[in-house]
Amino acid sequence: MEPGGARELRRRLPELRHQAAEYYRSNEVPQRLEEALNATFYRRPADLYGHLANYFSKFSKPPVICKLIGRKVLDGVGRLTLEVEIFCTVKNHEKSICSIVVSSHSEILENASPEAIDADEKERNDSINRALEWVNGSLNEMLRDLQPADQCKVDELLGEYFAKKVEEEKERKEIEREEQEAAISAPACVPALSAVTPSGKKKGVKLGKKCSVAEKPIPPAEPIEPVLCGSIAIGGLSLAVAKTGATINNTPLYLHLALMKHDQDLPKELTVPLPMVTLLSCGKSSSGKLKLMKEVMLIPPTELTVKQGTERLLEIQKQMMRLLDPVVKGPSVLKRISHLGCLITGCDSLEQPLILMQTACRNLGLELGIDVHLAINCAAHELMDYTKGKYEILTGTLKSPDEMVDLYVDLINKYPSIIALVDPLRKEDGQQWSNICNAVGSRCYLIAEDAAKSISKLVEDQNINVPKCSGLIIKYTNQTKISDLMELTRLLDGQKHIAILGSPAGESSDDSLVDLAVGLGARFIKLGGLSRGERVTKYNRLLTIEEELAKNRTLRSGENHEFVDFAEEAQTAEELLDALPPLEQDSWPSQHSQPPLAQDQNPVSLHGGTLHLNKATKMDASIFP
Repeated sequence: MEPGGARELRRRLPELRHQAAEYYRSNEVPQRLEEALNATFYRRPADLYGHLANYFSKFSKPPVICKLIGRKVLDGVGRLTLEVEIFCTVKNHEKSICSIVVSSHSEILENASPEAIDADEKERNDSINRALEWVNGSLNEMLRDLQPADQCKVDELLGEYFAKKVEEEKERKEIEREEQEAAISAPACVPALSAVTPSGKKKGVKLGKKCSVAEKPIPPAEPIEPVLCGSIAIGGLSLAVAKTGATINNTPLYLHLALMKHDQDLPKELTVPLPMVTLLSCGKSSSGKLKLMKEVMLIPPTELTVKQGTERLLEIQKQMMRLLDPVVKGPSVLKRISHLGCLITGCDSLEQPLILMQTACRNLGLELGIDVHLAINCAAHELMDYTKGKYEILTGTLKSPDEMVDLYVDLINKYPSIIALVDPLRKEDGQQWSNICNAVGSRCYLIAEDAAKSISKLVEDQNINVPKCSGLIIKYTNQTKISDLMELTRLLDGQKHIAILGSPAGESSDDSLVDLAVGLGARFIKLGGLSRGERVTKYNRLLTIEEELAKNRTLRSGENHEFVDFAEEAQTAEELLDALPPLEQDSWPSQHSQPPLAQDQNPVSLHGGTLHLNKATKMDASIFP
């Protein structure tokens, strides 16, 4: 006797057949299958089922994000940082697509007190823990079912999420402040406050001794832009989504980014950025008197490939180590490898490291300024003595901001092989930035790193000339999103500034920074020295990308250095303003019309000798410096 279940199935079989036929017909399965079988028969591939799998994969749904996992990992110097891994639903299966490790914003504290080191470590741990809460919790839910290819949508959601967290933090601090005020029942005796410098040192004046007074008041240090605890999750996720989109499309990350920047219209050729390779560090952490040169960097000539240039710089590094070996035993010179991957050596004069460079090149038959160029990271913000209003460039040697300009002009006149200065002044010394740009900008790049605002502020303000400079070093940290980098580099391109992708102090072994530099069209890339695994990994990635582009015949040959003559452009801007007809009072709008614009609403404004177009102006801002 036939079981009841079988009878029911046989009874429903015609209906099920009809439903199956309708299901497959509505999804065009018979048509696709017939096309696949016919095409496969004539090709007769060695891997029949592999060919059919590839054929039908074209009709599958696009992958969507299904899960995020955040982890604590260590960076290149053994400090905690964040790793983000993205899983997607691909052809009905959950699959790990990629992971990235984010570099932290905080600098390496050298010669710091144990208390400062402990405070920095606690802040870092709190930030990573908060980021993990976000990634594994609310952000996991928010990004689920989104396509990794939709970078703009992802970044928009991340931006809204971050803005909400900023407001929550403001409200929390306001509540704390109100509670503290309410807890004070009676005014307490407040001792006299002593002046405190931005570095936290008291400016006490000893009795009976003459007080050092600055010759000219200097602008006070601007408040440090606050970093929201956990913000590293935003930048990490944005980059991870970009890398996921590239992986799913089977495209290198740098091509994926270049397509996004150019609205899917890929340029015929891409340029590999010139490396700024750090060879020596003669800054505050070194044993000598010299403090000004935190990094002495080498730049290969533009006519060499990155591979050829790297090989040349490696030979110079070997020669430099031989030069330092005989004097390592001396009391004033110490040789060791910095966290930046370069040699730390003590020098007692401004010219000593430059003479060392000349000697190393001469021993190899190379000439500075022709076969290799120099760049110097001055890190001037670390050298300001706020009690005296001057920079301490050597132990006991102080220079005012105006004197610093003269010093740099003399240095570049004597050593024309120096084609870039990074952070020669604090960002607050805007007039001196303008002066040095006018004096040497036509033969040397003046680059802002610490002197620049955060990426989010730059994009918001749409104004790069604060301070006036040739370009910016961009570091991908905190709440920076891929969309922010796209917008900032477009802004830099339009205002004839160069973009330099820079590696943070606490770098990881993740090499995505190199793809960012190539995809965004950066002029230079600053990765540190040719030592330490986390830095060499990135140089190797740069070599790999150059090889791929050359193989595909899409590698653009190196372009000569183009400097901006700031003095000439400032004069041109003044002449343009002088040529404008004066606005007569009778030509002002009548009382029934709109009143004249306020100064900050005018379409054109002049700041520090540079002509700017304000946001409402319907003109191309790229025609002005």
